[in-house]
Amino acid sequence: MAAPVLRQHLLPLGGLVAGLVVLPKQSAFAEEPVADPVKEIRRKKSIYDYDEPSPREIANTTPPPASGITTKPQEQEQQQEQSSITRRPTPTDKLAAQIRSGRLAAHDYAVRAEDAVNNGMTRFMSAEHSFTSTVASLAPPKESNEKLLPGGIYVLVAAMAGSIVSRNRNILLRFVTPIITGTVTANYVIPRTTENVGNLVWQYEKKFPVVADNHIRARDGIRHFIETGKAHSQMGLAMAEEKVQGVRESVQDWVKKGR
Repeated sequence: MAAPVLRQHLLPLGGLVAGLVVLPKQSAFAEEPVADPVKEIRRKKSIYDYDEPSPREIANTTPPPASGITTKPQEQEQQQEQSSITRRPTPTDKLAAQIRSGRLAAHDYAVRAEDAVNNGMTRFMSAEHSFTSTVASLAPPKESNEKLLPGGIYVLVAAMAGSIVSRNRNILLRFVTPIITGTVTANYVIPRTTENVGNLVWQYEKKFPVVADNHIRARDGIRHFIETGKAHSQMGLAMAEEKVQGVRESVQDWVKKGR
């Protein structure tokens, strides 16, 4: 009984082994083999690749608003309702407002202080420039060959001499005599510098019309007095020359008669 059973099980197994040995070894493919497998893999599209829909397609598939009345979403309506409700300021908001006002006030004060400093510096620089230009304008030109050092000393000596001469006179004469002697000496020793000083004084006097008018009158009176004095001196000199000429002629006649 055992032999027929073994024969039934061993014969099919032996036939299968013999068939595997006899048949040629070839690979069985479900599809036709390709020449370049890598290129074929790259050509195939992955199952995870998909085309993104356009905005128009998304808009067409978007459902209408839940309210069904307005075209705006409910979130925008809620935001408008919240913004319409008045909210009381918190302590933080009040503190921020106070800090803001304080910063603005400090900035305004700083700007005003800066403007004041700038204006002060501008006025100071203008005054300095005016002073330096005025002093420079008083100096005589180089071609005049005027020297201020000896000329100024001469003017001071002349003014002191006038003060000494009028020391026993009244107060008006003691005040006027040094000025006259100093001015005359300055016009003779340093004429260009004296002219520049006179022009500067005249520029300041023009700001006060009354002083300018009195100056003009005094100057005209002095000029008239000087011109009159010159004319009288010339007339006196001419008369003296005539007298001397007459005396000379008389003496000559007397000498001739004495011979």
